[in-house]
Amino acid sequence: MIILAPSILSADFGRLREEIAAVADAGAGYIHIDVMDGMFVPSISFGMPVVKSIRPCTEKVFDVHMMVEEPGRYAQDMKAAGADLLCVHQEACRHLDRTVSLIHSLGMKAGVALNPATPVDVLDCILEQLDMVLVMSVNPGFGGQKFIPYTLEKVRRLRSRLQSLGLSTDIQVDGGVGLGNVRQVLEAGANIIVAGSAVFCGSPADNTRAFLKEFEEFER
Repeated sequence: MIILAPSILSADFGRLREEIAAVADAGAGYIHIDVMDGMFVPSISFGMPVVKSIRPCTEKVFDVHMMVEEPGRYAQDMKAAGADLLCVHQEACRHLDRTVSLIHSLGMKAGVALNPATPVDVLDCILEQLDMVLVMSVNPGFGGQKFIPYTLEKVRRLRSRLQSLGLSTDIQVDGGVGLGNVRQVLEAGANIIVAGSAVFCGSPADNTRAFLKEFEEFER
């Protein structure tokens, strides 16, 4: 199943509830929430109060992408705020296995994100414990960046590795994905697509439906 996860980093913050409702009603499966601490990445964005305040907007999966140092420190608070899936960066966790185990113990799904220059084989020891792997197709920290082409090969290698292990783990791709290149990303093996400006610039509902139409045509 292919899932669209609109990134609210690109939404109109003055109309955040309305824009979340628009993409949810149009068929988006996840709501992608980028949490940034100003240390792991230069920017600062959402925290637990924002996640908690928008949780009543929808029953869709809250896919929280933790672009912070040692994200395990916030796992319990994110669960309390309404996160369903917590994705942490391999590069930001000193003890990745411990962090993934903590996320699962709190009742959330666990994902691990890899920066563009991080090889996928760093996850070999932990792949069987993951619900999702996020392949960053831009360097994290800012919206609206250009897709990095070599990350497609990372997606292919990761999907091949998962298949060799008999795993159906989700592969998410985040960064620079739009209607013009989403087919390539799907063909490489991704099944969860994060899109920010490609969804929220213009009509979020219409753009969401356009992505879903592309997904349907790909699956035929």
